Amino acid sequence: MTKRRVVAGIDGSPAAEIAIRWAATEAAARGAELRLVHAFVWPLFHLPLGASEAAPGLRAAADRIVRESVESARKFEPGITVEGLRADGFPAPVLIEASTDADLVVIGTRGLGVTLGALIGSTGLDLTANAHCPVVIVHPGETTATELDAVPGPVVIGYDGSSPSLKALDFGLEYARRHSLPVRVIAARHLADDAVHDPESELAARDGGSDADIVRVTGHPAEEILRLSANASLIVLGSRGRGGFAGMMLGSVSQTVLHHATSPVAVIPAATVGG
Repeated sequence: MTKRRVVAGIDGSPAAEIAIRWAATEAAARGAELRLVHAFVWPLFHLPLGASEAAPGLRAAADRIVRESVESARKFEPGITVEGLRADGFPAPVLIEASTDADLVVIGTRGLGVTLGALIGSTGLDLTANAHCPVVIVHPGETTATELDAVPGPVVIGYDGSSPSLKALDFGLEYARRHSLPVRVIAARHLADDAVHDPESELAARDGGSDADIVRVTGHPAEEILRLSANASLIVLGSRGRGGFAGMMLGSVSQTVLHHATSPVAVIPAATVGG
């Protein structure tokens, strides 16, 4: 049975607010409920007994973040079902657990303690490697209502013929159909055998694929993706987990895209089914 839930990580930061809006819009498009999850780390720190006096105030502050986030989501999309949750734990484990019964998890790169520099080594890496569903990372360039409401660009999908990139293709095409967006497929040279994988047959077999714009690139994959996705509504990449992205997305390529993209980036973990 298809899950109908979008999860967003929240912490009261401006970046988390943008993630809430992105997640609420997607939940409405999917006909899904929205669950907002706040990771409450205080119980994990073994502080002196006297410090426990601060606990009620800290919990109240965390509950306020949850309550205000729920109110924001309902303002963005009044028609969706929204619930808020405070969960004890660090952000990555809490969100990985939340991903077990979700269609999608959304985080902001300056929320949840995730800075651009720490994205690959901390919460973002753990989440994209171990989540049980696709993960969308909303970057700090998405900071204003004007930017979010601008004329939408294409969905840009990284493709190299690998299994992870096929999952990215499925996810990206479905997202584009839901939001009536054009699709741009960046077909890169496979690093293992130096052969170009043609995506035409895969696109022809998928609803909406026949209208996709295919761009074949032979330059550095990260540079080409960034160059061709400057106005993208979403960048979609397939992932092998901790080993990095398959084919075109190995090693430094994934880090470069995640560090420098100004559009939201969807990462499809290898163990999930895109959609």
